[in-house]
Amino acid sequence: MDNFRIDEIARRLLESVPPAFRTLSRDLETNFRAVLRSSLGKLDLVTREEFDTQTRVLERTRARLAELEARLQALEGLSSPEQASPAQAPPQAPAAGD
Repeated sequence: MDNFRIDEIARRLLESVPPAFRTLSRDLETNFRAVLRSSLGKLDLVTREEFDTQTRVLERTRARLAELEARLQALEGLSSPEQASPAQAPPQAPAAGD
């Protein structure tokens, strides 16, 4: 998070402090900034640009998946009806020791 936003949040917090405590405003503002930077620095955040890039990648991936699913269905439709369906298992050969 950039310094401008941190400063803006710190300013808003300072404005919400009762007037009796505003005499300590410089110390409070400094402490608010320090706490915000420390806390926000621990979060795993990404920039808007990174988020938008990943959104576009996801959209392309979903489109490709839909294409591949349609292609697979078309190929499965071309397979001969004599072949066993995936739900039916082919008969097993007897074991060598039998």
